Amino acid sequence: MAERIVVTSLGILSALGNGLDANLHALKAKKTGLQYAKHLQTVHAKDFLLGEVDMSNDELSSLLGLPTGDNGYTRTTLLALIAMKELMQGIDKNQLQEEGFAFINANTVGGMCSVENMYLDFLSDKTEGSFTNYIDTLDCAESTLNVTKYFDVSPFTATISTACSSSANAVILGARMIQQELVKRAICGGCDALSRFTLNGFNSLKNVDKEPCRPFDNTRFGLNLGEGAGYLLLETEKSAKERGAEIIAVLSGYANTNDAYHPTAPSPNGDGAYNTMRLALDKAGLNPADISYINAHGTATINNDAAEGKAIERLFENNVPYFSSTKPYTGHTLAAAGSIEAIFSVGAMQRQMILPNLNFTTPMEDVNIQPATSVIENTMVNHVLSNSFGFGGNNVSLIFSKT
Repeated sequence: MAERIVVTSLGILSALGNGLDANLHALKAKKTGLQYAKHLQTVHAKDFLLGEVDMSNDELSSLLGLPTGDNGYTRTTLLALIAMKELMQGIDKNQLQEEGFAFINANTVGGMCSVENMYLDFLSDKTEGSFTNYIDTLDCAESTLNVTKYFDVSPFTATISTACSSSANAVILGARMIQQELVKRAICGGCDALSRFTLNGFNSLKNVDKEPCRPFDNTRFGLNLGEGAGYLLLETEKSAKERGAEIIAVLSGYANTNDAYHPTAPSPNGDGAYNTMRLALDKAGLNPADISYINAHGTATINNDAAEGKAIERLFENNVPYFSSTKPYTGHTLAAAGSIEAIFSVGAMQRQMILPNLNFTTPMEDVNIQPATSVIENTMVNHVLSNSFGFGGNNVSLIFSKT
C-alpha cells in the first residue's frame, strides 16, 4: 500500500487578506473581498467588482524587502512570493534542497499584468528603459523561476497552465512525483494577477457579472474575477514525522479528466465533473457518504453551475453533503483557484466548520440541491472534496482527510 501523502505547510494571499488566519476569519465572518478596482488600470474600474488584493505592487514589494518601482517583478510573481513566504516559515530550505523537492507552480496570465501597461513602449523604437526588464515575463514560468531565485533554491520545477484547474493539477503532479520517489517533497499551487487582458477576455464571453456573483442561484449571471496565490507543501507521512513537522491534512484522493466537450463550456449533464469526483473517491477508498463538505468550483456562470450541480446530485443522490462556492469571497482567481480553495477546504476541516455560499436566494430550477448559506460550526468534517473545472473540459477533484 502506498504511503500517505500529507500536507505540512500552507501559504495563501487573496482579496480576503494575507495568510491563512486572515482568510479564514473573513470566510467565517461572511465578509467578501470583492470591490471596485484600485490597482488594475482599466476603463472598467467602476463597472465590475473584482477580488483584487488590496495592496499596490510597491506595497507588495516592500513586504518582501524588494526595491519599489519597476523592479522587474510582475504582480503575478509578487503575489506568489507573499504566499510562499507564509508557507516557508519554519521550513529549513537547506533540508528541502539536500533531500530533493519539486516546485510545481500554476499560472495563466504570466506577466501580462505588467506588460500590458508598457504596450506603447514595446511598440515604439525605444531600446532602453525600465520596460526592457519585463520582456521575458509573458512566459507563464516567469513567476516559477523568480520564486526559486528569491528563496535561493534549485528544485525540480514545472509550470502548469490548464486554465482554472491549473493549481489543482499542480497538486496532483506533486503527489505523483512523491509517490514515484522522484522527489522527497513538493510545493504545489498557483498564482494569477488581474489584468485588462483577462477581464476584457471574459467580458467578451459575456459571463462577467457587474453585481456580486451568485453561485448555484437561479438568477446567477456570471462570475467576478479575482487574483491571488496559494501553495501547499506535500510530503510522505514518514518524512513529515522524521522532521517533526505538523501534519495538517492527508491528501487522500485526487483525479483529473477531460470531457473534451467544448472550448469553454462544460458537458451539460456534468459527465466530466461526475467522473472526476467518482475517480477521486475511488483513489481515496471512500464512499460518497464519507464526504462532509464540498468546496464546489461554482463560478456562478449559467452552464458551469448547472453541470456541477447535476454531477453532485447524481453522485451523492439523496445524501448530498454540505457544499458551497467560496468565489463570492475572492472572485474567480483562475490558475490560483484550485490551490486557494484547497486551502479553504483544509482550513474548514481543521476548524470543523462548513463555509457558506454568499448571495444565494433562489434555488436552481434544474437541480434539487442547495448550497450551505450560513457558517456551520462544531460539526464533524472528516473528508472534504475540492473541485476545479477549467476551460476545455479540464476537470480536477482533490480530497483531503483528517489525520
